[in-house]
Amino acid sequence: MRFKDVFSIIGPAMVGPSSSHTAGAARIGRAARQLFGEQPEQALILFYGSFAATYRGHGTDRAIVGGLLDLQTDDPHIPDALEIAEQSGLHVTFDEGKGLFPHPNTAKIVLASSSKPKQLSMVGTSIGGGNIEIVEINGFSVKMSGVYPTLVLWHHDWPGAVADMTQLLKQRSVNIGYMSVDRKSRSGDALTVLELDAAPTPELVADLNGVQAIQSVHIVDLNLESDIVGDSTAAKQKLSREDDRT
Repeated sequence: MRFKDVFSIIGPAMVGPSSSHTAGAARIGRAARQLFGEQPEQALILFYGSFAATYRGHGTDRAIVGGLLDLQTDDPHIPDALEIAEQSGLHVTFDEGKGLFPHPNTAKIVLASSSKPKQLSMVGTSIGGGNIEIVEINGFSVKMSGVYPTLVLWHHDWPGAVADMTQLLKQRSVNIGYMSVDRKSRSGDALTVLELDAAPTPELVADLNGVQAIQSVHIVDLNLESDIVGDSTAAKQKLSREDDRT
């Protein structure tokens, strides 16, 4: 990977100790949270390679759960993420992944909730300096950096489906920086990931939801401020009060 500037090497503002093992892990977790659309009730986290060997010592477990709680990389509550998850009703299981993996710092996250009929499965890698690549979503091969606002579109593999999507972006004057498309089978299910130069507007999302081939529209934007929902807010406030008393 070519780094665009010195900040890509130094990494983001973060809770340490490692930009790869903590900041990158938090961003992977947050990408999964945004794709899932809400705080999950169940999370299975599989670590591979260096992540599997050192995740406890480097705080990768706490960082990735912090991301699932929608905490930014520099949130001071990341060290308390496991406690916050427990208090907010998020049950987390860690294990070592088996088989091949695309990068020494790889994590697979499987999320589930009683409010959703399907699980979300996502594989992410931390490639250095807090940078990440999402390489698999629900079995689809993708490439998503998390640097830019991103549309993730589940759709049917119908003729003209991708053209309909890109035409709507053109009409809304939204430029595509990078696109990846994968499908399960000819005329079957497909997934398109669009990294954009500007955040998608509600009007664009509504337009995309109106395309017959599209099954669901999701946005991943790791530049957004945290938007913690549900009981995790109360849990975080409780820990803040405990901090004030110490």
